[in-house]
Amino acid sequence: MKESEFDKLLNVNTEGSQHGFNDSPHFHRYEPTPYALLDQLFSQYQLAESDRLVDFGCGKGRLNFYVHHLFGCETAGVELNPEFYNEALKNQAEYENKRKNAKGKICFYCCPAQAYAINPRDNRFYFFNPFSFQVFMSVITNILRSVEVEPREVEVLLFFPSDDYIDFLEHRTSFELKKEIVLPGIQKNLRERFLVYQLSGTGLET
Repeated sequence: MKESEFDKLLNVNTEGSQHGFNDSPHFHRYEPTPYALLDQLFSQYQLAESDRLVDFGCGKGRLNFYVHHLFGCETAGVELNPEFYNEALKNQAEYENKRKNAKGKICFYCCPAQAYAINPRDNRFYFFNPFSFQVFMSVITNILRSVEVEPREVEVLLFFPSDDYIDFLEHRTSFELKKEIVLPGIQKNLRERFLVYQLSGTGLET
Protein backbone atom coordinates (compact mmCIF):
# COMPACT_ATOMS: atom_id res chain seq x y z
CA MET A 1 0.00 0.00 0.00
CA LYS A 2 1.33 3.45 -0.93
CA GLU A 3 2.03 6.09 1.70
CA SER A 4 -0.88 8.24 0.53
CA GLU A 5 -3.22 5.25 0.57
CA PHE A 6 -2.32 4.37 4.15
CA ASP A 7 -2.78 8.00 5.19
CA LYS A 8 -6.21 7.92 3.56
CA LEU A 9 -7.08 4.75 5.45
CA LEU A 10 -6.21 6.46 8.72
CA ASN A 11 -7.85 9.75 7.63
CA VAL A 12 -4.64 11.72 8.25
CA ASN A 13 -1.91 13.51 6.31
CA THR A 14 1.56 12.55 7.54
CA GLU A 15 3.54 12.63 4.30
CA GLY A 16 6.50 14.94 3.72
CA SER A 17 9.83 15.46 5.46
CA GLN A 18 11.28 18.58 7.03
CA HIS A 19 12.93 21.04 4.67
CA GLY A 20 16.06 22.77 5.88
CA PHE A 21 17.48 22.20 9.34
CA ASN A 22 16.57 22.87 12.95
CA ASP A 23 18.03 25.86 14.75
CA SER A 24 19.68 23.55 17.27
CA PRO A 25 22.35 21.07 16.16
CA HIS A 26 20.99 18.67 18.79
CA PHE A 27 17.75 18.02 16.89
CA HIS A 28 17.78 16.28 13.51
CA ARG A 29 15.58 16.79 10.47
CA TYR A 30 12.21 15.12 10.71
CA GLU A 31 11.40 12.23 8.41
CA PRO A 32 8.47 9.85 9.04
CA THR A 33 9.15 6.13 9.20
CA PRO A 34 7.76 4.60 5.96
CA TYR A 35 4.57 2.61 6.45
CA ALA A 36 6.11 -0.39 4.68
CA LEU A 37 8.84 -0.55 7.32
CA LEU A 38 6.36 -0.10 10.15
CA ASP A 39 4.51 -3.08 8.70
CA GLN A 40 7.71 -5.12 8.96
CA LEU A 41 8.41 -3.96 12.50
CA PHE A 42 4.97 -4.73 13.88
CA SER A 43 4.63 -8.02 12.06
CA GLN A 44 7.46 -9.21 14.33
CA TYR A 45 6.92 -7.05 17.40
CA GLN A 46 3.55 -6.86 19.09
CA LEU A 47 2.08 -4.30 21.46
CA ALA A 48 -0.63 -4.96 24.03
CA GLU A 49 -3.68 -2.77 24.42
CA SER A 50 -2.41 -1.97 27.93
CA ASP A 51 0.89 -0.54 26.60
CA ARG A 52 1.58 3.18 26.24
CA LEU A 53 4.09 4.03 23.52
CA VAL A 54 5.96 7.34 23.30
CA ASP A 55 7.36 8.52 19.96
CA PHE A 56 10.14 11.06 20.44
CA GLY A 57 10.25 13.37 17.41
CA CYS A 58 6.76 12.32 16.36
CA GLY A 59 6.35 14.95 13.62
CA LYS A 60 2.81 14.79 12.29
CA GLY A 61 1.95 11.75 14.38
CA ARG A 62 2.17 8.90 11.87
CA LEU A 63 3.42 6.28 14.30
CA ASN A 64 0.88 7.28 16.93
CA PHE A 65 -2.10 6.76 14.63
CA TYR A 66 -0.65 3.62 13.07
CA VAL A 67 -0.03 1.97 16.45
CA HIS A 68 -3.47 2.81 17.77
CA HIS A 69 -5.00 1.53 14.53
CA LEU A 70 -3.18 -1.81 14.89
CA PHE A 71 -3.26 -2.44 18.62
CA GLY A 72 -5.72 -0.01 20.21
CA CYS A 73 -3.13 1.06 22.79
CA GLU A 74 -2.40 4.53 24.10
CA THR A 75 0.37 6.60 22.53
CA ALA A 76 2.11 9.91 23.17
CA GLY A 77 3.99 12.00 20.64
CA VAL A 78 6.70 14.47 21.63
CA GLU A 79 7.56 17.11 19.03
CA LEU A 80 9.78 20.20 19.27
CA ASN A 81 8.67 21.87 16.02
CA PRO A 82 5.41 23.81 16.60
CA GLU A 83 4.38 23.50 12.94
CA PHE A 84 4.58 19.70 13.03
CA TYR A 85 2.90 19.69 16.44
CA ASN A 86 -0.04 21.66 15.05
CA GLU A 87 -0.23 19.29 12.07
CA ALA A 88 -0.32 16.37 14.50
CA LEU A 89 -3.24 17.97 16.36
CA LYS A 90 -5.12 18.46 13.08
CA ASN A 91 -4.49 14.84 12.17
CA GLN A 92 -5.66 13.76 15.60
CA ALA A 93 -8.98 15.56 15.13
CA GLU A 94 -9.48 13.88 11.75
CA TYR A 95 -8.43 10.47 13.03
CA GLU A 96 -10.75 10.67 16.04
CA ASN A 97 -13.58 11.83 13.79
CA LYS A 98 -13.50 8.40 12.15
CA ARG A 99 -12.60 6.40 15.25
CA LYS A 100 -14.56 7.39 18.32
CA ASN A 101 -12.68 4.79 20.40
CA ALA A 102 -9.47 6.82 19.90
CA LYS A 103 -10.56 9.73 22.10
CA GLY A 104 -8.28 10.01 25.09
CA LYS A 105 -5.88 7.42 23.67
CA ILE A 106 -3.49 9.74 21.77
CA CYS A 107 -1.70 12.77 23.25
CA PHE A 108 0.79 15.18 21.71
CA TYR A 109 3.28 17.40 23.53
CA CYS A 110 5.22 20.34 22.08
CA CYS A 111 8.48 20.47 24.01
CA PRO A 112 12.11 19.35 23.88
CA ALA A 113 12.38 15.60 24.35
CA GLN A 114 14.41 15.93 27.55
CA ALA A 115 11.68 18.18 29.03
CA TYR A 116 8.92 15.61 28.52
CA ALA A 117 7.71 14.34 31.90
CA ILE A 118 7.68 10.55 31.65
CA ASN A 119 4.22 9.24 32.49
CA PRO A 120 4.24 6.30 34.94
CA ARG A 121 2.24 4.36 32.32
CA ASP A 122 4.77 4.99 29.52
CA ASN A 123 6.48 1.66 28.86
CA ARG A 124 7.44 1.62 25.16
CA PHE A 125 9.68 4.31 23.67
CA TYR A 126 10.38 4.84 19.95
CA PHE A 127 13.35 6.71 18.47
CA PHE A 128 14.01 7.27 14.76
CA ASN A 129 17.38 8.96 15.32
CA PRO A 130 15.57 12.20 16.30
CA PHE A 131 18.31 14.06 18.13
CA SER A 132 21.91 14.12 19.29
CA PHE A 133 23.52 11.56 21.53
CA GLN A 134 23.54 14.09 24.39
CA VAL A 135 19.76 14.52 24.21
CA PHE A 136 19.27 10.76 23.88
CA MET A 137 21.24 10.19 27.09
CA SER A 138 19.07 12.72 28.92
CA VAL A 139 15.85 11.11 27.71
CA ILE A 140 16.98 7.60 28.64
CA THR A 141 18.04 8.87 32.07
CA ASN A 142 14.56 10.36 32.54
CA ILE A 143 13.03 7.00 31.62
CA LEU A 144 15.22 5.15 34.10
CA ARG A 145 14.41 7.60 36.89
CA SER A 146 10.72 7.10 36.18
CA VAL A 147 11.16 3.33 36.48
CA GLU A 148 12.88 3.77 39.83
CA VAL A 149 9.77 5.57 41.10
CA GLU A 150 7.24 3.33 39.33
CA PRO A 151 8.86 -0.08 38.61
CA ARG A 152 7.59 -1.63 35.36
CA GLU A 153 8.71 -3.47 32.24
CA VAL A 154 10.17 -1.00 29.75
CA GLU A 155 11.35 -1.40 26.16
CA VAL A 156 13.12 0.98 23.77
CA LEU A 157 12.67 0.70 20.00
CA LEU A 158 15.35 2.17 17.74
CA PHE A 159 15.07 2.67 13.99
CA PHE A 160 18.18 3.57 11.96
CA PRO A 161 20.17 3.66 15.23
CA SER A 162 23.52 5.38 15.59
CA ASP A 163 26.50 3.60 17.11
CA ASP A 164 26.44 6.08 20.00
CA TYR A 165 22.84 5.20 20.87
CA ILE A 166 23.64 1.47 20.81
CA ASP A 167 26.87 1.78 22.78
CA PHE A 168 25.18 3.82 25.49
CA LEU A 169 22.29 1.40 25.96
CA GLU A 170 24.46 -1.72 25.91
CA HIS A 171 27.41 -0.55 28.01
CA ARG A 172 26.10 2.20 30.29
CA THR A 173 22.59 1.07 31.15
CA SER A 174 20.80 -2.14 32.10
CA PHE A 175 19.05 -2.38 28.74
CA GLU A 176 19.68 -5.59 26.82
CA LEU A 177 19.01 -6.34 23.17
CA LYS A 178 15.76 -8.29 22.84
CA LYS A 179 15.17 -8.33 19.08
CA GLU A 180 16.80 -7.19 15.84
CA ILE A 181 14.65 -6.74 12.75
CA VAL A 182 16.85 -6.49 9.66
CA LEU A 183 15.49 -4.56 6.66
CA PRO A 184 16.19 -5.08 2.94
CA GLY A 185 18.42 -2.00 2.70
CA ILE A 186 20.91 -3.26 5.28
CA GLN A 187 23.23 -4.51 2.53
CA LYS A 188 23.85 -0.87 1.60
CA ASN A 189 23.56 0.65 5.06
CA LEU A 190 24.05 -1.29 8.31
CA ARG A 191 21.71 1.13 10.11
CA GLU A 192 18.71 -0.11 8.10
CA ARG A 193 17.22 -2.10 10.97
CA PHE A 194 15.03 -1.95 14.05
CA LEU A 195 16.50 -2.79 17.44
CA VAL A 196 14.38 -3.53 20.50
CA TYR A 197 15.97 -3.20 23.93
CA GLN A 198 14.42 -4.42 27.16
CA LEU A 199 15.33 -3.06 30.59
CA SER A 200 16.72 -5.97 32.57
CA GLY A 201 18.09 -4.20 35.63
CA THR A 202 17.52 -1.09 37.67
CA GLY A 203 18.97 1.62 35.45
CA LEU A 204 22.34 3.19 34.75
CA GLU A 205 25.47 1.11 35.11
CA THR A 206 28.19 2.40 37.40
